[in-house]
Amino acid sequence: MCLRVAALILVFLLAACGSGRVRDGGPAALDPDQDRAPPGRVDVSQIPEPVPRAEPRSRYGNPESYTVLGRTYRVLGSAAGYSERGIASWYGTKFHGRLTSSREPYDMYAFTAAHKSLPLPSFVRVTNLDNGMSLVLRVNDRGPFHPNRIIDLSYAAAIRLGIAARGTGLVEVSAIDPGHPDAVAIPRPQSDSAIPLYVQAGSFASRDNAQRLRDRLDEAGFDDLFLDRVLMRGELFHRVRIGPLDSIERADALIEQLAAIGIRAVSTQVE
Repeated sequence: MCLRVAALILVFLLAACGSGRVRDGGPAALDPDQDRAPPGRVDVSQIPEPVPRAEPRSRYGNPESYTVLGRTYRVLGSAAGYSERGIASWYGTKFHGRLTSSREPYDMYAFTAAHKSLPLPSFVRVTNLDNGMSLVLRVNDRGPFHPNRIIDLSYAAAIRLGIAARGTGLVEVSAIDPGHPDAVAIPRPQSDSAIPLYVQAGSFASRDNAQRLRDRLDEAGFDDLFLDRVLMRGELFHRVRIGPLDSIERADALIEQLAAIGIRAVSTQVE
């Protein structure tokens, strides 16, 4: 489940409209353990899938940047070309009926999602990499602010994609162009073997800086370390990663171990 903080609500209001008033009922929980699924079985077969369409950016929830729990996030100018693999979580009864970051009521029975950087609203296709199930979602909220999650699904979406029971799942999230909604290819499920996960502890333009981090982690007793290179936005970066890992639980544990020695891991990556 995602960690929601009251400070985020104030940040969004200040950035969006210059007012210091904290919005009523926003998802500001400090204790994610209190969130849960609704009682009884939920039939999601009759819930309509959102139809991607061009919408104006929400007045709320779209500052250029905002800071939560010491981390600064930048809102993308456009969703075009966005695609990422990682870990999804979901949120449910605790936030049902409360206002999202875009000031729309959260409906856990609708196919929506929360994302840290996509413009609000946006449309994405989310695919469960374990079973190949795919669904179009409308992004209208911010989060999740757990350091190891890339998207927070509504409860109905989590049911439909087959990850509600476990609480998390490995997914691919791809932005949809409303003018070409069928342009996003659906990944095939990886049924023959486990999907490899990697925790990225750091990414540097300087290889020397990357090597220093790798040496520090080695001295601290971390195993399965390696340093590689990746081209991002035309620039070469040197990454320090740990893996491959065999489970989300192992990745979460590594994030906590890194934080304990003062290293805030960038992300868990799915390949």
